[in-house]
Amino acid sequence: MLDKILSVIEKGNAFLNDIVWGWPVIILILGTGILLSVRTGFLQLRKFGTAVNGTIVQTFKDLKKKDKPKDENAVSPFEAFAAAISGTVGTGNIIGVVSAILTGGPGAVMWMWISAFFGMVTNFAENVLGIYFRKKDKDGEYSGGAFYYIKYGLKWKWLAYVAAVFTMLAAIGMSGVQTNKISGTVSDALSKAFTFENMTIVKLIIGVAVATVTAMIILGGIKRIGKVASMLVPFMSVLFMSLALVVIFMHVTAIPKAFALIFENAFTFKAAGGGITGYAFATVIRKGMARGVFSNEAGLGSSVIAYSASEIKEPVKQGFWGVFGVFFDTFIICTMTALMMLTSVDVNSLTGLENDATMAVSLFSDNLGAFGTVTFSVILPMFAFTTILAWSYYGEKATEFCFLAFGEKSGKIAVFVFKLLYILLIVASAVIESELVWAISDTCNGLMAVPNLIALVTLSGLVAKITKNYFDRKKGKNVKPMLSAYEDINEELANSLENNE
Repeated sequence: MLDKILSVIEKGNAFLNDIVWGWPVIILILGTGILLSVRTGFLQLRKFGTAVNGTIVQTFKDLKKKDKPKDENAVSPFEAFAAAISGTVGTGNIIGVVSAILTGGPGAVMWMWISAFFGMVTNFAENVLGIYFRKKDKDGEYSGGAFYYIKYGLKWKWLAYVAAVFTMLAAIGMSGVQTNKISGTVSDALSKAFTFENMTIVKLIIGVAVATVTAMIILGGIKRIGKVASMLVPFMSVLFMSLALVVIFMHVTAIPKAFALIFENAFTFKAAGGGITGYAFATVIRKGMARGVFSNEAGLGSSVIAYSASEIKEPVKQGFWGVFGVFFDTFIICTMTALMMLTSVDVNSLTGLENDATMAVSLFSDNLGAFGTVTFSVILPMFAFTTILAWSYYGEKATEFCFLAFGEKSGKIAVFVFKLLYILLIVASAVIESELVWAISDTCNGLMAVPNLIALVTLSGLVAKITKNYFDRKKGKNVKPMLSAYEDINEELANSLENNE
């Protein structure tokens, strides 16, 4: 009986997954990015320099300013970025990219770039709306996300709660997937050095350790998550990029060929017998764009939850962090993974049936030996762990949004229960073998995108208006700032900006 029920669930989820990660949603994601690009005058191109200078470059400058004022109830723009990017820079940047190439060929990388190009302005819009419609509680802490601009921007309460529920489910599922990757990677590494009679117990111990550390961090809220992420994200990113560059330059003569493979196979129209010519055009696009979105999360409405906790007052300034975040995630991290594979692996011998995780490990072990294997065993769990931290906050805020309607006390109780459940499921996920759990998580992840994309399309005119307002003021025009959707808060923020100037 149980087997039949699981079989029905599996088939139903497979059908739904084909839709949410299939052509309808991919076209909606791409179409939303194109629409927002047109309405903002292709801001990701025109203002890319401004975005970089106003985000990561400004952060390095601010490090020298010890007396820089800060909102004690919020996190710095960089901490918000670190928390958000920790949710996007994860196993998808390594295993996900390898999977895209294995199942869609080298040309999938091109479509990953295309999705990221338009995704930069999509994430920009999410951040602009997130800051514009966010709320502040009596303790002075900001809360925002897609469900906020759906409820207060679109005025569609039912869709806002649907978005919040999908976020909760996706958060729990994402935690499980990442924990499973940690326990699997670490236990495999330990098994090569030691002999264990029962690997399940080893995985359980790893799960308990991950859950304990996670609990110590997430119980401190976004401020603690932001601080930890701001330390871990730079370290793990630099470590990965350093090793990736070593591998790439070990095969430096193959770099031109790697780019040639990407461009030549981006428009493969027919599936052939095997190898790099064995990928249909539709598969190349779908795998590239789906993996790109899964990696940088532009359009899902997830990272905006972390960005909304920032102390920043200008929606457009926070939007620039979204532009840089997608660029960093896809054009830098994912591209490095792709080049590692395409320069060191004979893609003509690929069949698309290879295991993506095994292939990802081999990129390090085959090129860097035992050192590469050990380092991979550190990098992947670290990527996965920061993702667990970020998604705990996303789930927490979605839970809070759903239960605040029953009163502030109910909201706090619900959040505590969610955190407790989240931590307990980390332990369970370390030993779970069922692929169905991960498949459902993948589906919930995709379902998050639908209500968010509807909101982005409907509110695209407002995004363009807020953006124009910001640049008009930068040009010296005397126009009223558009900082918040709520008149009283807008006046307060406008006065604050005026006093700072």
